[in-house]
Amino acid sequence: MNDGVNGVALAVFIFFFVLVTAMGFLAARWRRAANDQSLDEWGLGGRSFGTWVTWFLLGGDLYTAYTFVAVPAAIYAAGAAGFFAVPYTILVYPLIFTFLPRLWSVSHKHGYVTTSDFVRGRFGSKGLSLAVAVTGILATMPYIALQLVGIQAVLDVMGVGGGEDTNWFIKDLPLLIAFGVLAAYTYSSGLRAPALIAFVKDTLIYIVIAVAIIYIPIKLGGFDDIFAAANDKFTESGNGGLVPDHGGQWTYATLALGSALALFMYPHSITATLSSRSREVIRRNTTILPLYSLMLGLLALLGFMAIAAGVKVENGQLAIPQLFENMFPDWFAGVAFAAIGIGALVPAAIMSIAAANLFTRNIYKDFIKPDATPAQETKVSKLVSLLVKVGALVFVLGMDKTVAINFQLLGGIWILQTFPALVGGLFTRWFHRWALLGGWAVGMVYGTVAAYGVASPTQKHFGGSSKEIPGIGEIGYIGLTAFVLNVLVTVVLTFVMRALKAPDGVDETKPGDYTADAGDPGVETELPPATAGTSH
Repeated sequence: MNDGVNGVALAVFIFFFVLVTAMGFLAARWRRAANDQSLDEWGLGGRSFGTWVTWFLLGGDLYTAYTFVAVPAAIYAAGAAGFFAVPYTILVYPLIFTFLPRLWSVSHKHGYVTTSDFVRGRFGSKGLSLAVAVTGILATMPYIALQLVGIQAVLDVMGVGGGEDTNWFIKDLPLLIAFGVLAAYTYSSGLRAPALIAFVKDTLIYIVIAVAIIYIPIKLGGFDDIFAAANDKFTESGNGGLVPDHGGQWTYATLALGSALALFMYPHSITATLSSRSREVIRRNTTILPLYSLMLGLLALLGFMAIAAGVKVENGQLAIPQLFENMFPDWFAGVAFAAIGIGALVPAAIMSIAAANLFTRNIYKDFIKPDATPAQETKVSKLVSLLVKVGALVFVLGMDKTVAINFQLLGGIWILQTFPALVGGLFTRWFHRWALLGGWAVGMVYGTVAAYGVASPTQKHFGGSSKEIPGIGEIGYIGLTAFVLNVLVTVVLTFVMRALKAPDGVDETKPGDYTADAGDPGVETELPPATAGTSH
């Protein structure tokens, strides 16, 4: 790693950062409604985004700086086992094709802004809604923190902020500036800011990957040499070469499946989805979003390239930024670093908005101020979005980066436990609300306790997300095991509650609500921005 500052790369990075900052503030005027004092406007962009805006927004939301840095870093450290991210992003799109259009319809019919809004309306249970909201906020916080970790990794490689002996404030000042800018334009523009910036972010990422996948192999002697170097490294280290050994195959499969089930449980995924203008936009996106999976597969290969290029870093998260620093001309390294940095700003903004919406609608309005006006809801959500980002910043500055990564893995275990209430509720009312709450509690407790018991070379607790599956004896993803327990408990308790004739909550939805589209009775067709309404 260079000791000095890479001035050219830094200048290019700053140029793009200033560009997206300006776009972030200008976004407040983009497709602006006459009355923007509602969560529909600030938190969902007026529910007016078409196919391409939604595609870029979802891509910017799901394929984050953490993805850009951590997926090839996993390949760099563990070999092909790190490729689990590629099949899980392929598995996820047929899954969401079946349930996201239904969620869009019922949410537009009833004005739901969050998944917890839907759960409360479907099962008539504020307790279950609160559980889903708290889980969403808990799972999102470390995810936001990891976006800041991605920015920090790029700044470290560029030599910005000084060395280990530098005063902590000076060292972290660039990250603090980036955080301040992110917080300001998110507060000002809401979801429109990341939607507009996502165009720049995704364009940069596609350019960088297209160049990297051609240029770097040419410099390294071709893919034969790259794979040979990677195979030699993993064979020597006892990792079984490029293919996971038998003991790692259950881990690979369960991690891919569990991650696929969890991905669209995250609040930011749903926020981006509900911002679209029609069911058809959602369906189209499930057919074109797999283009990002192709990009991810190419991106993952950078991990092998880093090995072949002789990149040596103690922190694996720095492997890919360091590869770019070593292999690219300084000006293009700046473009690559800008892609990673902006790749952090877009999802961090959406995540903070999603977490804020959950707090506002399902904690503040449900339990603190039931008579809150739309303007009050928007004001609270803006303030909470700032607090969420401050919490993530404190998390990054105060904890070891490995801890941040492992807490994000714990977030995946947690968010998967909301699947039965959300996806189950979209297709059936058979599950009893108290049974769903019991299953959620069992999944959360088992997942947290099991993850607490996993050690790593750097941590005594929360050192990973895989552990022996009870009754099978194979190592598998804790989140999927917890999910199976969750479903079993939910089914058994539902039979018990039905037998005891326990009171069922009131379902405010009707079967036709799940197939309604824009223009149907009760579902507004989006109006021109100048006269758009603020409720649905």
